[in-house]
Amino acid sequence: MCKNSLVSISDYSKQEILEILDSAADFETNPNRKTLDGKVIATLFFEPSTRTRLSFETAVIRLGGSIIGFSDASTSSSSKGETLNDTIHMVGSYADAIVMRHPLDGAARYASEISPVPIINAGDGSNQHPSQTLLDLYSIFKTQGTLENLTICLVGDLKYGRTVHSLIMAMSHFKPTFKFIAPDELKMPDEYKMFCHKHNIQFTEETELEGNFDDADILYMTRVQRERFQDMMEYERVKNIYTLNNSMLNTSKENLRILHPLPRVTEIDADVDSNPKAYYFKQAQNGLYIRQAIVSKVLNC
Repeated sequence: MCKNSLVSISDYSKQEILEILDSAADFETNPNRKTLDGKVIATLFFEPSTRTRLSFETAVIRLGGSIIGFSDASTSSSSKGETLNDTIHMVGSYADAIVMRHPLDGAARYASEISPVPIINAGDGSNQHPSQTLLDLYSIFKTQGTLENLTICLVGDLKYGRTVHSLIMAMSHFKPTFKFIAPDELKMPDEYKMFCHKHNIQFTEETELEGNFDDADILYMTRVQRERFQDMMEYERVKNIYTLNNSMLNTSKENLRILHPLPRVTEIDADVDSNPKAYYFKQAQNGLYIRQAIVSKVLNC
C-alpha cells in the first residue's frame, strides 16, 4: 500500500485533520499556485460526479498540475472487461496520484494496496468519502468557530450515506452529540452506532424531522440515494420522506447552519436557499480548498 493514500478518514489522526483544515484556509486566501508543476493526477470516476470530480480537477489545475482520466466508466476499458487491478496498475504508471470513485465498498482500499502511487478515495459505494468529510469539517469550523462539543443532526439516508458515515468517524475526535433522523428503512447501520458507543459519543435516534433539530448547531441533510436501492418499491416509499422548508427553521438556534453534500432532490425546498442559515453552496465551494490541501499532502508538495 502506498503510505500516502487517503482511503478512510481514519487514515488521518486528529492532528493531521487539523493540519488539513489549516492548509485549506491558507489555500482559500490564495488558491492559485504552481506547487504541482510537472505533476499528473488521474481522476478515475466509475460513478457519476459533479462537485467532487470538478473540484479535484480545479484544485490540481489551480496548483499548476495536469489532469488525465475519465468521468464515465463506459468510455474506459472497464467496459471491455478490464479489471480494477489492471486499470490501477496501468494508470499508476502514468500519473503521480489517482483520485478514484467506485460503486463497490472497499474498492479504494483494494486500489491502495496494489497501486504504485497514492490513491485518494472520492467515494466507494456506501462506505467512505473522506474528502467530503474534510470539507464538511472545514465548513463546520468556519461557521461555528470550533469543532468541539457540537450538536449535529444527520438527516435522511443514514444507511447508504457514505458522507455521514465518514463524518461520524471524523467527529469522534471532538466530543459531538449526534441526532440520527431517518426512517426505519434508512436508519444508521449498527456498526456506526457501535462506533459511537466505543468512543463515548452520545446519540439519539428519531424518525421525525420537524421539532427535532431546535437544539442543533449543524443540520446535515442528505438525499435518499436511489442508485443504492435494489428494490425500487422501497425507494419509492422513502424518497420524499423529509423536506426542509423555511418555516421549520423559525425556532432553530441562531448559529444553526444547514449542510448538504449535494446534489439535493426534494429534501431542501428552494425557499431555504436565501436563509442565512443555508450553507450548502458555500460548503461545496470549500471543497476546492480542502482538495488542494489533500492533493498537496499526498504528494508532499
